[in-house]
Amino acid sequence: MKLWMRKIAVVLITIATMGMYTPTALLEVNADEAEDSLSKSDLNENTSNPEMSIHQEVNMDLPLDDTVDYKEYVIKEITEKAKEQTMMKFGPRIVGQVEDEFTETILPAMETVIESIIENAGDEYTSYGITEKPTKGYGERIFHVYDNNNGQDVARFHVRRDNRPLEGYYFNFHYHLSKDGFKEHHEIGEIYWDKNTPPKWMA
Repeated sequence: MKLWMRKIAVVLITIATMGMYTPTALLEVNADEAEDSLSKSDLNENTSNPEMSIHQEVNMDLPLDDTVDYKEYVIKEITEKAKEQTMMKFGPRIVGQVEDEFTETILPAMETVIESIIENAGDEYTSYGITEKPTKGYGERIFHVYDNNNGQDVARFHVRRDNRPLEGYYFNFHYHLSKDGFKEHHEIGEIYWDKNTPPKWMA
């Protein structure tokens, strides 16, 4: 199917369903074609704001049900995605050793923070999404919670490796908030790794 026909089909289906469903399968295009069609200005725009390039929306469509508490639904969805992104960040070599402790101690604390962010968002929480690409190697980013309406981060969840002499390595989980320009370091918790150097993230 030609690209322009796909786009028209997507628009028509989106309009017909009042935006509740967008057939993303119709938008899939050969990566080479998409890359060739990018202009230099598009590339410059993406590289000038690296945070924008990581915003890949996770489906946060609200259920059409009067009995559902929408805030609880969004908190649950973001928390589930947060766990998925963290497990992905750990990679298979780390996850086997820290998954249980993460699930028991760090994830509940992370959920409390997410709940607080949603509660303080007013009605804006319905447009909140979560990034899908943790950083590899030694980068700290696990995921960011951002506002789809303006593409701006609301909170950034990170994990840092701390090497303490005579003790070993710890994974320090923390977050930053937009309200203080992401400068303040808010602790979530930490997990002890070992005296040996941990593998790179996602290794």
